Amino acid sequence: MNSKDLRVFREHGIIDTRRMRVIDTNAIALGVTSLQLMEAAGKSLADSVRSLHPDIVLILAGKGNNGGDGLVAARYLQYDTDTIVWYYDHPVMSPECRHQLTALTRSAVTLYPFTCLSDLVILKEQSEKADVIIDALLGIGGDGDLREPIRTCVAIANRSPGRIIAADIPTRGMRTDHIVSFHREKVAGAETVDIGIPIEADCCTGPGDLTLIPSLASHAHKGAGGKILIIGGGPYQGAPWLAGLAAMRSGADLVRIASPTMPQSLDLIHLPLSGTHITEDHQELLIRYCEDADVVICGNGLGPQSHEVTCAIAPHCRRAVFDADALRTPLPVARENTLYTPHAGEFSRAFAPPGAPSLPDDPIQRAHLIRSATAQLADEKDTILLKGPIDIIADREHIRWNRTGTPAMTTGGTGDVLAGVCGALLCHLTPFESACAASYAIGRAGETGADLYGQGLVASDLIDCIAQVLYARGMQ
Repeated sequence: MNSKDLRVFREHGIIDTRRMRVIDTNAIALGVTSLQLMEAAGKSLADSVRSLHPDIVLILAGKGNNGGDGLVAARYLQYDTDTIVWYYDHPVMSPECRHQLTALTRSAVTLYPFTCLSDLVILKEQSEKADVIIDALLGIGGDGDLREPIRTCVAIANRSPGRIIAADIPTRGMRTDHIVSFHREKVAGAETVDIGIPIEADCCTGPGDLTLIPSLASHAHKGAGGKILIIGGGPYQGAPWLAGLAAMRSGADLVRIASPTMPQSLDLIHLPLSGTHITEDHQELLIRYCEDADVVICGNGLGPQSHEVTCAIAPHCRRAVFDADALRTPLPVARENTLYTPHAGEFSRAFAPPGAPSLPDDPIQRAHLIRSATAQLADEKDTILLKGPIDIIADREHIRWNRTGTPAMTTGGTGDVLAGVCGALLCHLTPFESACAASYAIGRAGETGADLYGQGLVASDLIDCIAQVLYARGMQ
């Protein structure tokens, strides 16, 4: 897959701060350092200010990377303007911001640290003389109510006669005349500037997707990580147990497996079903189980004869992952959010019109077909994760590619492990976010396992590696 082909799929318009953090993290993983991104952002900010031909520029710099953007802008403006910098001299300043501050000490700018209200009162007169004020106080990290001394800094700037230009996103409560957003606009009407982020950071999965996974609160109780129900087994005995163990390793607290298959792990709760496969006789009981679960994973090892039951119980699932034998027409649909995880054959069976040719090998051609298939999904957030050498994740608005993984993962059961990871993450994320994070993580786990076992990799090896990828940040 040529990265140039991804340009047609690049998203445009307003981006939220969560997604922008994902892209930034992915870009850094691809080799573009945070200092490089900051340099490009600060230079673009300075260029925008310079176009106004100001005599005096006042830069308000916070302690984070948005402050670092402002400090870079000051360095570029030093030759054209009288540049003054008020910087929040906080003991916990980001390393990148501290780096830029060190560079400014040898530049033709005037530096004033502030730590408290009294510092700002002394500096107030300077704000009244500035032609332009750059707001680089908080940026995308500025959630919540303002605290001192930032609140007073905003009040002083608001009373000044100068134009205020926000770096990336305005600080809460700040009067703003112009916004310079980096990579994509975060607020309607902003000027958007390119800062050199690789297109794969935007269009492909990466370690940034894992940053969306929430950490458990210190007061978390049993069940806070999510309650999972897996419905499967019968013809294929190991599949639901692989999915269940993967869900546990991915952070789920309680995993129950409704299956005719006898339990194979002490960590999972078996809800025994009579007979050799799931039938209408189990439907009422399964509905009760579904209504008690945060997420239902259905289809692993199920066999084709149980599809009517799958469709009947689906509306009683709040959220669901449908995999393997659950991927048939008519498509089962959960009450709120649904994630479908087919391989190429299952996609053709469940989503392609009758008589359609098999999926092409080319991932870009596949992407167009998958995008078309999302139109038939019940909800705009419902998502398809097409498994393959390059996974493709799509809902009606978004599409991503996942390039992690190894040929050693062709072994049976890896799809069941992926379904389990998707289910655990779906307890906390949207179907699309869950699929992106799970696809990336399972591929990285496969790469780690292949380093140990080579072509002898088996699906259970992925389970041993998955928690390290998801939660041990150094493994990403």
